[in-house]
Amino acid sequence: MSDNPLVYSTASGRIADPKPEKQAPKGDGIIRIKRETKGRKGKGVTTVYGMQMDESEIKQLCSDLKKVCGTGGTVKDGVIEIQGDNRDKIKALLEKKGFQVKLAGG
Repeated sequence: MSDNPLVYSTASGRIADPKPEKQAPKGDGIIRIKRETKGRKGKGVTTVYGMQMDESEIKQLCSDLKKVCGTGGTVKDGVIEIQGDNRDKIKALLEKKGFQVKLAGG
């Protein structure tokens, strides 16, 4: 028996796969921390990117960072955004967890 869910179709052409496989995030294994204000009406956020983890692990890390910093934050497209300028606190926590961290310009 086939894994194809299609029973009958009058359409011609190939049927797309119903579940495309997710690509692993690419990077050099170094987590980068950057402060950004662009497009945020002057409000600063600290962005953390370059994590080679799946989505659930990134969300858990975001939760840990929000607790340490005492602020809000979110995950957008694999990038953690923490409100305010908390680069030093974030760097200390990530290094404690064993990650290689760099402060990016900005």
